[in-house]
Formats: sequence, C-alpha cells, structure tokens
Amino acid sequence: MKIAVVGTGYVGLVTGTCFAETGNDVTCIDIDKVKVDKLTNGQITIYEPGLEKLFLRNLKEERLRFTTSLEDGIKDAAIIFLALPTPPGEDGSADLKYILGVSDHLGKILTEYKVIIDKSTVPVGTAEKVHAAISKNYKGEFDVVSNPEFLREGVAVEDFMKPDRVVIGTSSERARKIMGDLYNPFVRQGNPIIFMDERSAELTKYAANSFLAAKITFMNEVAQLCERLGADVDMVRRGIGSDERIGKRFLFPGIGYGGSCFPKDVQALVKSSNDVNYEFKILNAVMDVNERQKLHLMPKIRKYFKGDLKGKKFALWGLAFKPNTDDIREAPALYMIDALLKEGASISVFDPEATNNVRGLLGDTIHYAENQYECLQDADALIIATEWNEFRTPNFLKMVTVLKNKVIFDGRNLFDTGAIKELGFYYESIGRAVAIPTNGNYQK
Repeated sequence: MKIAVVGTGYVGLVTGTCFAETGNDVTCIDIDKVKVDKLTNGQITIYEPGLEKLFLRNLKEERLRFTTSLEDGIKDAAIIFLALPTPPGEDGSADLKYILGVSDHLGKILTEYKVIIDKSTVPVGTAEKVHAAISKNYKGEFDVVSNPEFLREGVAVEDFMKPDRVVIGTSSERARKIMGDLYNPFVRQGNPIIFMDERSAELTKYAANSFLAAKITFMNEVAQLCERLGADVDMVRRGIGSDERIGKRFLFPGIGYGGSCFPKDVQALVKSSNDVNYEFKILNAVMDVNERQKLHLMPKIRKYFKGDLKGKKFALWGLAFKPNTDDIREAPALYMIDALLKEGASISVFDPEATNNVRGLLGDTIHYAENQYECLQDADALIIATEWNEFRTPNFLKMVTVLKNKVIFDGRNLFDTGAIKELGFYYESIGRAVAIPTNGNYQK
C-alpha cells in the first residue's frame, strides 16, 4: 500500500518505518525542513533501540521517504496517518490545534477517497472534529479512523511489529477492510485486531494508560506503607504479582512515572471527565500521589545530611524517565535536580542517552559526566533515578575509590539490600529497610 504519515516525531517515525518494513511505500511529512533533511540523508532524529537499522534499510530500498509538502506527501497515498503532537493545556486538556490544522489543509487538497487515521492520542470525539474540519472544504468521500498507538518507549519496534492487539475505531465497512488488510501482516500469530466505534477506540487508549499509571501509583503507596510498617515491598510485589488476576508487570515501586504518555493521558482523561460533570476520584489521587512520589527521596536525603544540603555534591545516575530512551519529559530526575539546586547542592549527572536533552534544558547549572564513574568523583552521595542496565551491576570497588562517602539513595531499587550492606554502603531505597553496614565505615 501507499501510506502517508504526517508528523515525524516518536510515533510518526516508528509508524512510518515499521510499515515500510512490511513492504509498503511510505512518505513521512513534517514542516521542520531541518529534520526532514536529516532524515532524508540517513540521520535518525530519535533514540529507540532497533529503529535505526530498519530506518536505514527502508531508506536504502526507497520504501521510506520524507518531505515538507503535505500535498506531495499524500498525493498517491490511500492511507494518511496523523501522528501529530497533542500537548496538554493548562487545564489538562489535549491541544488539537496541530491535528485540526492539518485536517483543515487536507480538506483543501483531497481529490479522491482516502482513509485518514488518528494515530495520536486524542480525546473522545476527535474523529468527528477531524471529519468536520475536512468536510468544510472537501465534499467527496473519505473516512476518519481512530487507531491509537500502544508503543512503549525502549521496545517500540517490537511493540509495533508484534502487537498484543490492534485497536481500530471505524463505522465504515470500506475503511474496516482497508485497515484489516494493512495490519494483517502484524498479527499472523493470532493476536487480535479489535474493531469498535471511533469514540470507544479513543477512550481505550486513555483508559489503558491511566490504568497502568494507577497500578504503578498503587505500588508506590504500598511502598510508603512498607517503610512505615517494616515490611519489604519486593516481597509484597512478588506475593501479589503471582496472582494472575493482577499480573507481574507495572508493580515495581519507584520515584514516580514520567514520559510523554502517562502524565498527559491521565490529565486528559480527568479533564474529559470533568467536562461531562464526572469526578474521576481515582485518577485525581493518582496524579497527586505521583507528584509527591517524584520527590520521595528528598526527605531521606535531608535526614541523612541533618537538614543541610548546602555545599554538598551529589552524583545522579539516570536522566531519562525510563531506560532505553532519551526522553526526559516529566522525568523524576529533573524534579530531583531542581530540589537539590534550590537547597544549595551541586550535582554531577550521567545518562547513556539523555544527557544532551538535559544539557539543552539546564545548561551549565549542573556537571555532565562522560561516564558513570566520573560522575561519582568526590560526591557525598549517589542518587539513582533511572534503571539503566549498566547501573544494575556496577564495579562497586571502583565506586568506593571515587565516592567521598559510600552512600546511595536508590529511586529504582536496583540493588539487593543485604548484598549492598555487606559491601559497606549506607543504602536507602523505596519501600525497603535501610541498609546500614555494621562496621559503620560508610563515611570516609
């Protein structure tokens, strides 16, 4: 098939590349000429494991191309994906100006039947608004379909190529047939294509992300109880995760969720609920708890340093909101950095992929280390904010030689408390007992 993808951000680039990988001819469209030129010349603009290999292969095979012209990009396409940003407004609502702006333009240049697909995460009723925007200037036949993405950053290529399910919202049999043919190569192992109406499909995305955010937040609340009751959150997690009704995933406590999806989608669903005079009490609580959880380590740090962080140096491992991405949107690390700087501390940071994004945001207010051990040089304590694999089994002997004190505050529970205690570290984590070496030599 010939496919157009409007928007070359995270969703758009993954979508376009993966459709090209199954033999489709894909044109990706973006108004940013600098980005389009980079992509055309083989320079990928996002970090996502496994994506660059597919991107370069399909660019070479000429199944993937890029343009700044909407008219040129959609000319031969039977299917047009809208993969445009829907940033949250001050009230939490999703801003549809980009999607509706492109829809209005499409109405002026369409000349034949096409399927227009909302791939972005959008509020209930957006398909109708897109249809109305196109219809203002185009009176021919077309269909608007809701096809929400369920991509996890860090494993997005695998999620797209082997989806758990594909959700398609359409009331058109013609569009249903086209969408079924498009996605059949991705569900050959039997995972379902679930057809439903457009409004249900739009709500499905928000409901899924909000439920996962609530599951994470529930475990963070359990971790708070564990710290107060002397229980171990890891034991509790294993105990409840073995129940197949609950499942093992999204039960890891930490310093809150971030990224581009969960915060925005929870806010948007709450706003949609408020718009129809329904108070979504659970999600209001989720947002409140998550905001507090991002700074959960700060009282522990203040207590250890007797309330005075001025002049103290902290090493921070991890800047991205999760591993295997360079995305720093709503990353807990940024909240930690802001709080520490306000209390007069200095900070050295290291992240395998997200450093440049933070440098662009914070400039020279913090130090950017070349590796995880340089980051530790003369630090009074280490803070762990992202669970990158290389942080899980570090060289502890090397750490001891560069840290001023053998003190770790771990927001992702990377280490076994017993083992880290034996190594002589003072170690505080989330929902578990503080590990204090018996010899008391954690301060040099």
